[in-house]
Amino acid sequence: MHSIDFGKIKYDAGPAAPSSPQRVEADLCIYGATSAGIAAAIQAKRMGLRVVIAEFGRHLGGLTTGGLGATDIGNKAAIGGIAREFYRAVGSHYGSTEPDGTMWTFEPSTAKRIYEEWLQSAEVAVYFGQQLDRVEQKEGKLSELVMTSGSRFSAPMFIDATYEGDLLARAGVAYHVGREANSLYRETLNGVHYGHPNHNFKAWVDPYVIPGKPDSGLLPGVTEAPLLRQGDGDSSVQAYNFRICLTNVPENRIPIAQPPGYDPQTYTLLARYIEAGVWDALRLLKMMPNGKTDLNNFGAVSTDHIGGSDHWPEGDAKTRERLFQEHLRYNMGMLYFLTHDSRVPEPIRREAAQWGLPADEYTDSGHWTPQLYIREARRMVSEVVMTEHHCRGYAVVDDPVGLAAYTMDSHNCRRLVIDGRCINEGNVEVAPSAPYPISYRAIVPKQEQCANLLVPVCLSASHIAFGSIRMEPVFMILGQSAATAAALALEAGCAVQEVEYGKLRTKLLEDKQVIAWNKS
Repeated sequence: MHSIDFGKIKYDAGPAAPSSPQRVEADLCIYGATSAGIAAAIQAKRMGLRVVIAEFGRHLGGLTTGGLGATDIGNKAAIGGIAREFYRAVGSHYGSTEPDGTMWTFEPSTAKRIYEEWLQSAEVAVYFGQQLDRVEQKEGKLSELVMTSGSRFSAPMFIDATYEGDLLARAGVAYHVGREANSLYRETLNGVHYGHPNHNFKAWVDPYVIPGKPDSGLLPGVTEAPLLRQGDGDSSVQAYNFRICLTNVPENRIPIAQPPGYDPQTYTLLARYIEAGVWDALRLLKMMPNGKTDLNNFGAVSTDHIGGSDHWPEGDAKTRERLFQEHLRYNMGMLYFLTHDSRVPEPIRREAAQWGLPADEYTDSGHWTPQLYIREARRMVSEVVMTEHHCRGYAVVDDPVGLAAYTMDSHNCRRLVIDGRCINEGNVEVAPSAPYPISYRAIVPKQEQCANLLVPVCLSASHIAFGSIRMEPVFMILGQSAATAAALALEAGCAVQEVEYGKLRTKLLEDKQVIAWNKS
């Protein structure tokens, strides 16, 4: 009988460090085994580089293998290169009937198997359990990554493919955390944002422990943070959650268990919302193949741990482990609450109880994904900052290395009290005018800060523009383009900022990247 082993569900549960420190040398060292890191590694090998991936934890593939099986796309025609190869590989696995053989929904284990096969075929070594301690630099360039274990990774070229931007921060590259004020880049959708109807309360919900009595204190999940004005900047990041793989296939279903530290009062806000007549927390439950799901946040009170993610971007490993467990407890606890608490109406309990964790997924991490959905963390500040103007087509870059097409999307950042009721703040969902190009200068630092580092994930973008760019297919696209640029820089013996864009463009097009949008 399968059961949930909570002891295996950890952020930093990587393999034990080697008995003696390792010294690894390559032409290109990639920090982060995310989808961007894998695409970069495959491209680098195709261009003849010796490449290694160093990964903090034990998980391969980031969100693509971490539960996000309902791919957020925007426009499929904007996706080319290795990213499209991946979705064709998914289609081949499931027997896609699409004309181009692609498929855009998949099980986590399928995505992981494809990545493992790619890396094995390309002979790319992945070193797990590599916690970055510091970097060595010479003459404005990175020379070595030094891990807490004492292992060293040296190369003439580096890519930061982490969701957090841990390498760029150690390298002294400028970055921003939080929401910029609208005034900084003359945007309209950045900063504090009230009034968007989606994922907000559709009924009046009292925020106080004793309804109507402010002196009784606030319910869990509600903050006393200052209201701030529309468009003000702050240090908040959009809420994280887990993209949860569930199943309703009885022979493969493990019942949801009570997580360690579970407190039913955590969900009093959800109970009151249901009592007010709104039940939508499991609405965004998308079916994947073989009776599995990708469960995402939906509505005012759901899987997003609003306000619980702000300390992740700059947090050390201990802080992130604590926050990881808080998110796990909140997400798993919500599912347990919905199936067991007497405050939940019986029809909802029956609906929730049909779902459990799949016994054949995440067998090495308690059947729960080890990848938290880091929706945003650090964002580099470089020569070009992608902003709302680029998303809307008001400004167009002349050095594109890929396209983005998704909605300018920010999940809620704070849950506040306004006039005695709960209000979520920060949600934005505004579609771009069309797929738009991403600048090469947005994935490289300013040259005086680091001349041999590329950043395809925590790229240079404002909060609201990053909300559009931050999709797994786009990270794969940018990872491939970053590796292409790294190879050309090595060939020319120049800084990444000095790569001749004409040559980069030619190679990207040769490798079937889509870097321009035909409006017709």
